[in-house]
Amino acid sequence: MTQTLHDNIRKAVRKHYGTIAETGNNGCGCSTTSCCQEPNIDAKAISKEIGYSSSDVDLVPVGANLGLGCGNPKAIASLKAGETVLDLGSGGGFDCFLAVKEVGESGAVIGVDMTPEMVSKARANAEKAGYKNVEFRLGEIENLPVADGIIDVIISNCVINLSPDKSRVFQESYRVLKPGGRLAISDVVASAELPEHLQNDAALWTGCMSGAPLIAEIESMLKEAGFKAIKITPKDESKDFIKNWSPDSKIEDYVVSATIEAIKPKI
Repeated sequence: MTQTLHDNIRKAVRKHYGTIAETGNNGCGCSTTSCCQEPNIDAKAISKEIGYSSSDVDLVPVGANLGLGCGNPKAIASLKAGETVLDLGSGGGFDCFLAVKEVGESGAVIGVDMTPEMVSKARANAEKAGYKNVEFRLGEIENLPVADGIIDVIISNCVINLSPDKSRVFQESYRVLKPGGRLAISDVVASAELPEHLQNDAALWTGCMSGAPLIAEIESMLKEAGFKAIKITPKDESKDFIKNWSPDSKIEDYVVSATIEAIKPKI
């Protein structure tokens, strides 16, 4: 993939999610634009469908939950008091605000997003709710604005598949994690090679579908970055909501939500 194509993908993704942040239109999971334009989409109901509890969706500030995602990374993160958490593609701050409750006042949460509108929205949500130990930084997940070796846990929810350079994302994740630090990610992965017409559909890319890598490719990228104890668990039940992201495309025959876990070895 050329650098020009990389940049074009980033521009499309930034525009798509910037519009969601500005308009307040909820997504329907990681969805196509047409899906997001449906009226009266219930972000709380969508979040519960993809794995969040009722208490989770009621805990965050109003406006933080945009109904985006494909799973619940907090459910596999096993967050502990005092830990420092990094959220890749933090959006309106939903997962960050859930994480900050887990790590407590002695911990810290950093959200990184490349969309200025999303960063502004998340910062406003944090200020409104009075959170002191969460911050949001503007940046690309391929070039994280985070120092080496300071993160205990990296979470992410249906964002890495949007990157045109996923191997770089995992390399950067490895760099910022402490020795013994861990990944706890929910994302969309390919269970079969996508047909060319689906791979080239820009709406499906910004909707978290056509950019999904094969499971074997993710394993290879994680190993090359240095990760150990790699565990990728597809969630077949996710096909029930994925088919609604792009009706009539049969995309659910090719992609599935999965949890991705890995550890940076201790020195």
